Amino acid sequence: MQLHHIAFRTGNVTALERFYVDLLGFAVRERKPQGSVWLEAGPVILMLEPREAGEPEIAAGTMELTAFAIAPGERSPVRSRLEAAGIHVEGETAFSLYFRDPDGRRVGVSHYPDRD
Repeated sequence: MQLHHIAFRTGNVTALERFYVDLLGFAVRERKPQGSVWLEAGPVILMLEPREAGEPEIAAGTMELTAFAIAPGERSPVRSRLEAAGIHVEGETAFSLYFRDPDGRRVGVSHYPDRD
């Protein structure tokens, strides 16, 4: 089996779309009538979907993680875009950067196992 799609539920689809498109470089694949935006994440679809009333928000400080693959040479430009947007890089390894999206979701970019 392979990963087919990831669905992120949000109270602000527009803000989440801007984060993943403008800062991380995802391309819009499709806009759905119910307000969802589907982004291309390599062979995986990243679905940004409106959260319904009563759905819980992302738990503060959660350590759950979604990590996206980057080439080693993309690490520095991603860091620069995040810092310019005021996004704090809260952790890193020799291969990965960790930060939070506008909903507080823990996100990473990684070029493991390729060294920079």
